[in-house]
Amino acid sequence: MQTRETSNNEAVSSLYRNYVLMMLTLVYVFNFVDRQLLVILQESIKKELHLSDTQLGLLSGFTFALFYVTLGIPIARLADKTNRRNIVAASLGLWSIMTACSGLVRNFFQLLLARIGVGVGEAGGSPPAHAMISDYFPPEKRSTALSIYSTGIYFGILTGFLMGGYLNQHLGWRTAFFVVGLPGIIFSVLFYALVREPRRGATDLNPALAIESPSLREVLKRLYATKTFVYLALATGLHVFCLYGVNNWAPSFLSRLHGMKNSEIGALLGPIFGIGGAVGSYAGGLLTDYFGKTDKSRYLKIPAYAIIISIPCVTGALFLQNTTYSLICLGLTASLQSLYLGPSIAVSHSLVPPSMRSLTSAILFFVLNLVGLGFGPLTVGVISDWLAPSLGNESLRWAMSIVIVISFGSTTLFLIAANKLAVDLRLTSSTSQ
Repeated sequence: MQTRETSNNEAVSSLYRNYVLMMLTLVYVFNFVDRQLLVILQESIKKELHLSDTQLGLLSGFTFALFYVTLGIPIARLADKTNRRNIVAASLGLWSIMTACSGLVRNFFQLLLARIGVGVGEAGGSPPAHAMISDYFPPEKRSTALSIYSTGIYFGILTGFLMGGYLNQHLGWRTAFFVVGLPGIIFSVLFYALVREPRRGATDLNPALAIESPSLREVLKRLYATKTFVYLALATGLHVFCLYGVNNWAPSFLSRLHGMKNSEIGALLGPIFGIGGAVGSYAGGLLTDYFGKTDKSRYLKIPAYAIIISIPCVTGALFLQNTTYSLICLGLTASLQSLYLGPSIAVSHSLVPPSMRSLTSAILFFVLNLVGLGFGPLTVGVISDWLAPSLGNESLRWAMSIVIVISFGSTTLFLIAANKLAVDLRLTSSTSQ
């Protein structure tokens, strides 16, 4: 039987590895189109299905994240032992099918099950993709490569908001789920046919480490002992709490507080979050790979500085009454808040051997998404419902403002992780000889 995995002697060209990066990034675009589509449609869904803000927070946040992160670990464990290309292709097909099925629901429970299906599918997307990228790109180029991959988040938001807003306005939210879900099914087949599985550890100094098969307990023990990873995971979790607390409620915020129509929101927020976030994500990779050559701690200090600068931008977005100024601040916030992901994944992968990378990404994403995606939108929704009797529509503004306080905590944890990174990298290097 012919295998599609690259052989030990096969030299992977720069052109081909960039092609694979493009294909994986497109998969990530589909990931976030399907994930964020609900966000732009949620006001229409709320009216038709008679939902509360707490229920919307469960749909777009906690319930999705619970299944996403729980299944992410066993799928990543499988990916560290088997063909990662196959897992990515199958996952894309599953979550695209479940997105299309979301257009058939008649009540909250049915939509909840459909979103769980999307979460189950997306659980197998990123950890195997991260490991593939680390096997195609050497350490000095990984942060940039992983940051390029992470731009898929923002191009996905751009596409989802533009398509979702237009389709919802003209054809309804049910049709939007169908139209967005079906192309992903087709692309999953193309990805399986056109992408090769890389050789594990191909870009590492000691590729022999890639053949090890550590247990889940061994991986968890190693990561817990590596204090950089512990603080980094907590830092990203709190940061993503803020990020999703703003992004997932921004369409509702503009609708309720600024009186914008759904189609206007999609047309404006799509480019603001999509282009702004993509620029920030790409800049994060370039800046950390460049300045990190002489000081590895800058891989985490640069995201920390970006978060500090984003705090007044978030404040302006929420409290400026002028819609144009509020949108400008949202764009700046999206750019600054997106610098963290590529460098965070690159640092995590630098702390473990190749045989642990998919699982390391899954554990990082477990914390990141459970704390951030799971509780960010849900907390905002619960507080908004709690304040609504006394504040009306203003309740959402004040509920979202919790992210301003949380951002100080995430910044502090990023800086602590940065100060521990040099020692942990030396320990990792000594155990890999």
